[in-house]
Amino acid sequence: MHVLIIGAAGMVGRKLLDRIAHEDGVLGGEVTRLTLVDVVEPTAPGPLDAITRSLALDLSDAGAAAQLIAERPDIIFHLAAIVSGEAEADFEKGYRVNLDGTRALFDAIRAEGLKEPYRPRVIFASSVAVFGAPFPEKIGDEFFTTPLTSYGTQKAIAELLLADYSRRGIFDGIGIRLPTICVRPGKPNKAASGFFSNILREPLAGQEAVLPVEEDVLHWFASPRSAAGFFVHAATLDLEKVGLRRNLTMPGLSATVRDEIAALERVAGAKAVRLIRREPDETIRRIVAGWPRDFDARRAAELGFKAETRFDDIIRAHIEDELGGKI
Repeated sequence: MHVLIIGAAGMVGRKLLDRIAHEDGVLGGEVTRLTLVDVVEPTAPGPLDAITRSLALDLSDAGAAAQLIAERPDIIFHLAAIVSGEAEADFEKGYRVNLDGTRALFDAIRAEGLKEPYRPRVIFASSVAVFGAPFPEKIGDEFFTTPLTSYGTQKAIAELLLADYSRRGIFDGIGIRLPTICVRPGKPNKAASGFFSNILREPLAGQEAVLPVEEDVLHWFASPRSAAGFFVHAATLDLEKVGLRRNLTMPGLSATVRDEIAALERVAGAKAVRLIRREPDETIRRIVAGWPRDFDARRAAELGFKAETRFDDIIRAHIEDELGGKI
């Protein structure tokens, strides 16, 4: 099978590639061809070198989507996006990358199918940012999408497009609403949610981190390990069981910043916690105040999606996967 990963240089893309490289048949069959795309040229894990083509390409550029779809990949992972804080700060770029690029991809698939029958599996990275306040105590599968950020709005529109194109048989699509992924490896990015990872990742490395919100902020989390698992599972899932509502809120863990810090202390000790510096940021506080806090992700759980249930396990997954099991 030919697999296309758009956004392959990002954190979730790299985790997904590791799964494909090291777990035979993880996508339900042999991967014979792999195309990796991002705005910077992605790198494939060694075991995949022989079957991989890597491209530096912006999906929102004219003709880029058609170029990729002309090769008729069987499975398409669409992970490319600019993150929440950047999408809020740069209105035009947010809509160009997060919405126009997605629409171009979907329309390229439709155009290719008009030439000769073609119906790939499309797995789209959405976000719980599609929901907006006021919230119930737990957000269930029937709760409506009324985002309060440009990023959430872009993702919500793309979800509607995915559902409609799937209903019309243009492709077989599923939208994966990701929790905030924590602990994100690497350096801090422009995501408004970045501090959730920063206050764990930096202290685990012996470095200071800034906390811009109050400790009672409640949020919905899963690890990078779980995120890769969501996409792998979505690639092989019988979508007849999903029905017409093609966008699913993933399982996760609802926890406060205080819970995060307490878990950090249990795993790494008080010395790590002392590296967290409180520095309020009104812009971040305002964005986060409009985000959902807790979910009843029953549909996804019943379909076999899984995530951590303890924050200690999220931290330990980071130590195992990124720090060689040691701190």
